[in-house]
Amino acid sequence: MIRDYQAVLDRVTRVGKIRAALLVSTADGIPVAEVAMEGLEGRVVAALAASLARRVERAARSAGRQLPVFIHLQGAEGEILTARCGADLLMVAVTEPGVNAGLLRLEFHRAIELVG
Repeated sequence: MIRDYQAVLDRVTRVGKIRAALLVSTADGIPVAEVAMEGLEGRVVAALAASLARRVERAARSAGRQLPVFIHLQGAEGEILTARCGADLLMVAVTEPGVNAGLLRLEFHRAIELVG
């Protein structure tokens, strides 16, 4: 397990077409570390992603299903991916259209292992 969160986020941003990469506290939705393009508000993205993850997890529990490993939203202007990093952190990426989602998911897996 490492605490060099910037190095973890750098792995994610190397994928290309990443507008923001964040590690977010699951307790309060506040970014612990972030890399974001100018004009993108990390605190807003963090709060939105944490709220989204809580709601999807609540829905999964209500339906008697396992918690999702990834949440992947696709839109016309890009994508948002989230994944739990242990109990306390959520990894978040905001992308441009056309991102290599498979490679990004692979880097998420690697980053999650590093954060532990």
